Amino acid sequence: MITLVVFFILLFAGLPIVGTILASAIVFMATSDLAVLYDSIPIQFYGALEINSLLAIPLFLLVGEIMNKAGLTQRLIAVAEVLVGGLKGGLAYANLFTNAMAASILGSAVAQIGVMSKVMIPAMERKGYDRAFSGAVTVSAGLLGPIIPPSMLMIIYGVVAVQPIAPLFIAGIVPGILLVSALALVIFLYGVFGPGLPSGTRTGRSASFKVLLEGLVPAVIPVVVIGGIMAGVMTPTESGAVASIIALALGLVYREIHVRDLGRILLEVGTNTATITGLIAAASVLSWVLAFQGVPDMVVEYMKGLTDSPFIFLLLVIAMMLVLGMFLESISVLIVVVPLLMPVVSSLGIDPIHFGVVCTLATVIGLVTPPVGPGLYIAIVQADIRMGPLFRATAPFLAIVMLVMILIAAVPEISTWLPALTAGN
Repeated sequence: MITLVVFFILLFAGLPIVGTILASAIVFMATSDLAVLYDSIPIQFYGALEINSLLAIPLFLLVGEIMNKAGLTQRLIAVAEVLVGGLKGGLAYANLFTNAMAASILGSAVAQIGVMSKVMIPAMERKGYDRAFSGAVTVSAGLLGPIIPPSMLMIIYGVVAVQPIAPLFIAGIVPGILLVSALALVIFLYGVFGPGLPSGTRTGRSASFKVLLEGLVPAVIPVVVIGGIMAGVMTPTESGAVASIIALALGLVYREIHVRDLGRILLEVGTNTATITGLIAAASVLSWVLAFQGVPDMVVEYMKGLTDSPFIFLLLVIAMMLVLGMFLESISVLIVVVPLLMPVVSSLGIDPIHFGVVCTLATVIGLVTPPVGPGLYIAIVQADIRMGPLFRATAPFLAIVMLVMILIAAVPEISTWLPALTAGN
């Protein structure tokens, strides 16, 4: 209990999460007469980084950074407008489908909401869309980033839960399609039963062909990644390396990136990689100390005392992840919580791949859930929207995402069918 209190005090005091986790581990040692473990902290910290799967992190960060600098978002928006812009409410659908396409490369809900808020909310408002509705579509569609592969959160989960990355990538495909379809349904119902949506505008055939030709080229990246993994010709790490080369080549061809920009890009990737791997190492120290004292076994017994139903357990995990996701970044939530819960997952017979999909989606939903909801505040700042109207407009999208998440939790095959099919081939 003292450790938990210290954790939240340091967190709300503004101490970086890495320092908060390490300080909590030290406090736990001190209050549990485990001072003998102090000397082993550096060994445990360094040992947590000797994992081959961690190599995928900087590679996919590099892909996202290059493609973001290469004007990917603008090209994807143009493609989406060509494909669905002629429909009633076409720009809202274009916003959603742009997010779906960008999600396969950017892989970060926070980054995606930030980028798309700058571009899509003003564009939709100019076309006659309500500003709050425009913000709701943008914020909700940003949740696709960590689900549609290749996903950075899936890599993190795979590392901390000691699960293979390739099945986790593939497991996100069907849930991602379900989420896109559900969000599109809300837009449709808004147009039918709500205030209505502006009519779309069609693009000329010659202009459409040019836009599609230029804009769909970046789609080769997720195709190479997922196709290579499903075909068994590349590991996730190798696919990240190949994707990085393709992304760099596209950036140079588009002339949005120059050789002189590479130093700045690599520095950004290195900084972000250090942040993520530092979190993993610090969390491994905390998990090691807790395991030494038998805390995971206590958690198993406590959770079994609450329920022996895998579905009810998943609902409890979803509720916990939603609350933590309001205050902590998704990566931090996964790194801290997943190692503690994996023994319970095993004891209840829950497929760890299925559990990874549920956890990943639950943590990012916290980003758009008041009263904190960092994703909401990003849209508020970027597009000058008030919280009340934005949340009211977001509520239907949030409700359908919650329903989809409960469906995924109740039907494991939604997550496990495609990985099992691929493994069978």
